[in-house]
Amino acid sequence: MNGPVVVGVDGSPSALAAVDAAAQEAQLRDAELRVVHAFLWPAMHVPSDSSPLGPPTGALHESIERIVTEALERARSRAAGLHVSHAVIAGEAVAVLEAQSRTAQLIVVGHRGSGGLSELLLGSAAVHLSAHSNCPVMIARGRQDPVGPVLVAVDGSPRGQPAIAFAFFEASLRGTDLVALHAWSTWSDHGEHALGRRVDLVDLVGDVDHLRQQEERVLTEALAHHREQYPGVTVRPRLVRGRTRPALIEASADAQLMVVGARGHGGFTGLLLGSVSQAALHHAHCPVTVVRSGP
Repeated sequence: MNGPVVVGVDGSPSALAAVDAAAQEAQLRDAELRVVHAFLWPAMHVPSDSSPLGPPTGALHESIERIVTEALERARSRAAGLHVSHAVIAGEAVAVLEAQSRTAQLIVVGHRGSGGLSELLLGSAAVHLSAHSNCPVMIARGRQDPVGPVLVAVDGSPRGQPAIAFAFFEASLRGTDLVALHAWSTWSDHGEHALGRRVDLVDLVGDVDHLRQQEERVLTEALAHHREQYPGVTVRPRLVRGRTRPALIEASADAQLMVVGARGHGGFTGLLLGSVSQAALHHAHCPVTVVRSGP
């Protein structure tokens, strides 16, 4: 992976936590860390007689300088010797970060911000950035300085392979184990009802043991190629019978990073487009990295 690690900053505590995570990622990769601040004149509510695309002046300049300086100092204190650069860009935050992703190897943002990043994880902006970024997007959230394995959500689809590859890469960089979680369930596990009563398992699945074996095979096959590429990574496959959302959130309590794909099928359908994505982004106990599977 080439290019800098880019972190979006807006002066919020969440953005400073993102700087910490980004500095660690850049140091692990021996990469440049680029601190990026996006600003819009109307959003800042600062009167100016210059062009909206002109250089920031007056109170706006002071505000931007404070935000960027604090972020730079934070990054350098977290990772000695790290090459840190910065950019102040006029534009909407998500559009700016999407443009930065064309040359970055990773984008890092906080889970909640202010100003230009205030809506990043509160609605469509999060989906847009995750769906259109040209590199993985890490959302810094959860407990401070998390420890434990890297956690990856496995659905067995070809589109899920980039996320698995990234998770192996991260586990190798961090020198930690990889937990590969695959959730499966029967219809009756979802509380389906028929004729006013709960459907018995035998009504819907004739051989649950056979189904479990099939799901085990899905998990094994999804990991096989990556195990060969990263023989030094200890993999802990985890087959969970249950709902995807609670399984991921529960597993994240013991992880230092969760990795999910932007698209998939089966238990992880629409991971970044519905309730499961909201749960991961808002309730995970550790940072979450979203890896696109392509156009």
